[in-house]
Amino acid sequence: MLKNVQYMEKPEEEDLKQRLKRAREKLAGQQMLLKDHKVPVLVLVEGWGTAGKGSLIGDLIQNIDPRFFKVAPMDRPSEEEQRKPFLCRYFSKIPEAGKFMFLDSGWMDELTGMCLHGGISQKTYEQRIDSIRRFERQLTDNGYLVIKFFCHISQKEQKKRIKELTGNIDTKWRVSEDDRWQNKHYEKCELVFDRYLEDTHAPSAPWYVIDAKSQKWAELQALEILTQGIEIALQNQSLAVPLLQNVFPLVKMPKLSEIALDQTIEEGEYKSELKRLQSQLQELHNRLYRMKVPVVILYEGWDAAGKGGNIKRITEALDPRGFEVHPIASPEPHEKARHYLWRFWTRLPKTGHIAIFDRSWYGRVMVERLEGFCSENDWKRAYNEMNEFEKELHDWGAVIIKFWVQIDKDTQLERFENRRDTPEKRWKITDEDWRNRAKWDVYEEAVDEMIEKTSTSYAPWHILESVDKKYARIKALKIVIEEIQKALKE
Repeated sequence: MLKNVQYMEKPEEEDLKQRLKRAREKLAGQQMLLKDHKVPVLVLVEGWGTAGKGSLIGDLIQNIDPRFFKVAPMDRPSEEEQRKPFLCRYFSKIPEAGKFMFLDSGWMDELTGMCLHGGISQKTYEQRIDSIRRFERQLTDNGYLVIKFFCHISQKEQKKRIKELTGNIDTKWRVSEDDRWQNKHYEKCELVFDRYLEDTHAPSAPWYVIDAKSQKWAELQALEILTQGIEIALQNQSLAVPLLQNVFPLVKMPKLSEIALDQTIEEGEYKSELKRLQSQLQELHNRLYRMKVPVVILYEGWDAAGKGGNIKRITEALDPRGFEVHPIASPEPHEKARHYLWRFWTRLPKTGHIAIFDRSWYGRVMVERLEGFCSENDWKRAYNEMNEFEKELHDWGAVIIKFWVQIDKDTQLERFENRRDTPEKRWKITDEDWRNRAKWDVYEEAVDEMIEKTSTSYAPWHILESVDKKYARIKALKIVIEEIQKALKE
């Protein structure tokens, strides 16, 4: 893409001036349409050192109300960021609906930098390319406009700019050692950049190579591409997104109606097993921290099935500094205005820590599906998106444990009535719980489909038979211990 790049023909000065004026006015007008139609725009600006990436962003944002955009310079990841999945810090930056986010460098710069400086294997490179393709596709599938610019200059032009910038005491700080290294190894860098651009050029998120020799000409190219992209995004907003076939290995699971619920455990055995297993889990938590293995545990299940009590027996065994429980309710306005997985990406644990989700991203294919909070295309697409999300976690090295806590209708009714009739438990029962109970059959059908389509070999579902809550607690502890031991290779 870089060696044989065909630039648009640069206009004469007066024509450039007029086109710039029109493009600036057009972008200024489009921002209100984006706000009204709730279309989020992510602009990624990559390119050579000293190619003018910051100046280009500065020119573009002059035409946008400051309330509608943010700019994030993405430096090399910090130690804290390195303890999260590769894409985590980028997913956390995605804009709210109707707003812009401009990234000064991003996932391209990070990955190509690792390639150029020997910090990555071919296998890991290919794995991360797959992750990036999925990340960008998920954004565009969920209504984001993703615009990717690569600011291109020649080796001669880069050398000239480095000399000019370093010759001025007020600008020499803008030239980094990496910029100098790039210029010295220009051909090597060009090969790596070119390969990356080819690997991540997609119809829904293509690369636009900007001739960055002239600042005003670079601004015009970017403005015309951006405004055209916004026009198309607004026109395509109502179109359904094609559903992708699942490519991940699935584990065959029974339907909920096929699961026997008569398992019990005696009180004495329960107490001794609970003590033994919690002690074992406590020891494993120390090793998890030492070996920097992250753990993600999520609970889904019927209302009053015993999720809270189950979580409590696990957390009792853990160092409070090394875990966090995330109770997931309806999304807050700023969460609802972003990709539905954003609020989970931003709650992932660091390596060596444990995150426990009391309800999770699977709400997309249960409550959001059945209550009409998203379109049919949205929830049908979500099965694959959630498998992809969990694949990212698995490839990062996380232990993923997914529990469905199962009871029958009669047990739920008995527990609802007990909560209603016991003052200190009354806060646990809401009108919504009763409404959901009335939809038991359609929820069960949705859960069966969810488990069937998302029980992958790397993140299978585990059913906890919870008519006897004590039995379910012991079973959960055993599964958590077993899965952690596998990851620690014990």
